[in-house]
Amino acid sequence: MRISDLELEESGAIRQVAQLLVDGFSHFNPHPWPTLSLATDEVEESLKPDRISLVAMSKDDRPVGWIGGIRHYDGNVWELHPLVVAEAFRKKGIGTSLVRTLEKRVADQGGLTLYLGSDDVNGATTAGGANLYPDPIKHLAGIRVIGYHPLEFYRKLGFVVTGVVPDANGLGRPDILMAKRVRRIT
Repeated sequence: MRISDLELEESGAIRQVAQLLVDGFSHFNPHPWPTLSLATDEVEESLKPDRISLVAMSKDDRPVGWIGGIRHYDGNVWELHPLVVAEAFRKKGIGTSLVRTLEKRVADQGGLTLYLGSDDVNGATTAGGANLYPDPIKHLAGIRVIGYHPLEFYRKLGFVVTGVVPDANGLGRPDILMAKRVRRIT
């Protein structure tokens, strides 16, 4: 497996990455990219100059994972958006390698923090399905995974829960915010 920049000229790879988005997020309701056309738009958006778009290629030169980074706050903070790995290639370190490569790239560009939002649309954490008001932070203090959710994956990579957007995806369906510092401060 190798990780490289996804390039605009690679139309075949762009379509394959878009298909990864359609397939990889099929368990979401609503699906963020329910059609190949919408997913292709998302991938093409990732190729803008203020973005990072990295693809993991298999030995037979097909995309098996993809990660994007979006520049915010004058480049001090970047958003990890999105991350997807083909189901047959999960739990093989590809997601970790993509995140680590993005972290390095963000740090090399002067970024200090990398953050992400991880939706809970199906009650897979103790925040999902809960009324987080009037004290959302109190709910986050003991948040844990109770189903399939990437919260623990990101925690293992050093991300911490920094906030929540209650009801971001509908009543009881929050977006859990996580972040980590990617550059040493001396």
